[in-house]
Amino acid sequence: MKKLFVWSLLLFALACNTVNEKLQKEAQAFIDEYSKKYVELYTTYSEAQWKGNIEIKEGDSTNSVNTRKAGEAMAEYTGSEEIIKKAKEFLAQKKELTELQARQLEYILFNAANNPATVKDLVKQRIKAETEQTEKLFGFQYKIGAKKVNTNDLDEVLKDEIDLVKRRGAWEASKEVGKGLKSGLENLRNLRNKTVQALGYKDYFNYQVSEYGMTTDEMMDLNKKVMADLWPLYRELHTYMRYELAKKYKQQSVPDYLPADWLPNRWGQDWSSEVHVEGINLDSILKTKGPQWITKQAEAFYVSIGYDPLPPVFWEKSNLFPYRADSSIKKNNHASAWHMNLNDDVRSLMSVEPNSEWWETANHELGHIYYYMSYSNANVPPLLRGGANRAYHEAMGSLMGLAAMQKPFLENAGLISSGIKTDEIQILLKEAMNTAVFIPFSSGTMTFFEKNLYADNLPSTEWNKAWWEYAKKYQGIIPPSTRGEEYCDAATKTHINDDAAQYYDYALSYVILYQMHQHICKNILKQDPHACNYFGNKGVGDFLKSIMKVGSSKDWRKILKETTGDDLNAKAMVDYFSPLMGWLKQQNSGRKYTLPEAL
Repeated sequence: MKKLFVWSLLLFALACNTVNEKLQKEAQAFIDEYSKKYVELYTTYSEAQWKGNIEIKEGDSTNSVNTRKAGEAMAEYTGSEEIIKKAKEFLAQKKELTELQARQLEYILFNAANNPATVKDLVKQRIKAETEQTEKLFGFQYKIGAKKVNTNDLDEVLKDEIDLVKRRGAWEASKEVGKGLKSGLENLRNLRNKTVQALGYKDYFNYQVSEYGMTTDEMMDLNKKVMADLWPLYRELHTYMRYELAKKYKQQSVPDYLPADWLPNRWGQDWSSEVHVEGINLDSILKTKGPQWITKQAEAFYVSIGYDPLPPVFWEKSNLFPYRADSSIKKNNHASAWHMNLNDDVRSLMSVEPNSEWWETANHELGHIYYYMSYSNANVPPLLRGGANRAYHEAMGSLMGLAAMQKPFLENAGLISSGIKTDEIQILLKEAMNTAVFIPFSSGTMTFFEKNLYADNLPSTEWNKAWWEYAKKYQGIIPPSTRGEEYCDAATKTHINDDAAQYYDYALSYVILYQMHQHICKNILKQDPHACNYFGNKGVGDFLKSIMKVGSSKDWRKILKETTGDDLNAKAMVDYFSPLMGWLKQQNSGRKYTLPEAL
C-alpha cells in the first residue's frame, strides 16, 4: 500500500511537470509572436515620432498624421482584447511559468493598459491629442519683444544677464507657450485617466507608479523621505542663494523667497551656473573645441572604460545640433536618447552648443545610448530591453555626466591644466547647486503637482495656483508677479506634456547615481568621491555593464542590492555633500532663514 502511494505521488509529479512544460511552451509561443509584432510596430512608431520631433513645420500636419497612424496601429495591437485575455490566462498560472516569462507577460499586460481595445475610441483620441500637444509645444515660436529666439537664447539670458528688466522679459517669454497648452493638457489628463482605468488602475499616476511595483502612497512617501533627508542642505543653499543673488542684482533688501526670474534656470531646478570655480572656465575652453568635439569626446569616455565605439547609425541618423533661431523648421529642444528598434538602431536628439552644460548633457545622453546597446543582447528578450526601472536609465546618464565634471577627469580631457589649484568647496557648491537643488523640484513640485493633476483630478482653474504653491513650499521660489489661471506654467515643462506622471524617475535617479558613484570610488577606484577619474578604468566599465546588460529582466531592488550592497536611500548623497554643510552654515551665520527647519 505504501509503495502504491509513493508511485502515485511520483506519477502526479511527473504529470505536473508535463503540464508545466506544455504551459511554458504555449506561453513562450505567445510571447514570441507578440514580441515579433511588437518590435515591428514599435520601430515604425519610433521612426514616425523621430521625424515628428526633428521636423516640425507650421501648417504641415504630415508628420503628426503619420505619428498618429503609427501610434494607433501599435495601440490597436498591444491593447487588443485577445492579447489582454491571453496574457491574463497565462499570468493566472504565474507560479508554473519561468520568471522571465512572467516578467514579459506582466509587461504585455502593462502595455495593454495604456491602449485597451475596450476603449479604443478613447485611445485614438489620446494618441491624436498627444501628437497635437507635442507639435504645439515644440513648434512654438518664442519671442523677446519682436525678436525671434529659441530656448537656448532664453537660457543664455537667464544665465548671464544682470539687468532685472531684461531677465524678467526672457523669463516671461519662456512661459508664453503654456497658455496654448492648457486646454490640451486638460484633455490629455482626462483621456489618460480614462484609458488606464479601463484595465483597473485608479488613475494615470497610479498606472505609471505601478511599474516600480509600488502604490501611489508608497511612491509619495519615498519622495517625501528623499526630500526630508536632503532638506537641511537645501535650506542652507536656499538661504545662501537669496543673499548672493540680492548682492548680484544690487538689491537693498533680501527677499524671503527666490523670485523665479532671478534664477538661471526656467524652472529653478538648477542653480549651478551661478557658481564660478576659479581655475575652471569650461565655457571659454569648450568654445574653442566646438560642439562636434564634445560629442566625440563623450564617446571616447565610454570607449576608454571598455565599451564599443558608437555604431555608424548613431552618427548617420542622430540630430545633434541646434537649428537656427529663425528656421522655419523647428525641433524638440529637449535632449533625448532613442532606441529605435529595441536592437541596433540607437540615436540621440540634442542641440549641442560648446559650453559646460552641453558637455555634461552629451555624456549623460550617451549613458542612455550605451544602456540600450548593453541590454540589446541574446539573454534579454526585446520586451525586457529597458532600464531595471525607469530611474536606472536616468541614473546611468546622470552618473556619467557627474563623472565628466570631476576635476581629475577634466584634467585628463585637457580641459583644465593638470595640478591647477581650485577651491574644492566651490566645486562642491557648484555640484550641490545642480543635483541637490534638483530634488525639491523633482520630488516636490513636479511629483506633487502631477499627483494632484491625475490622482486628485485637480480642476484646471486651480493649476497655476497649485503649481506656485508647490514651488514655494518645496523650492522656496515665487513668481516675479501674479500669475493668474490664464497661464499654465506647469505645461512649459516638457515632461508634463509628453512624459507624464514620471518625473520622480529623475529624483530617484540621483539617489541611485550617488549610491553607485560612492561604490565605484570607494570599492573600485579607491579614490575620493569628490575627485575621482573614471576615464580608462575597465573595472568601472565592468561594474556598469553588470547593471546594464540585464535590462529589466531582474527586479530593480535586487540589482541595486547586489551591485552596491545597499537598498535605495539618500545616505550616499547626504554623505557626499557633508563637507559643504559646515561652510554654508558659516556663510549663513547671522542671516535670516525663511524655509522651515523640516518639511
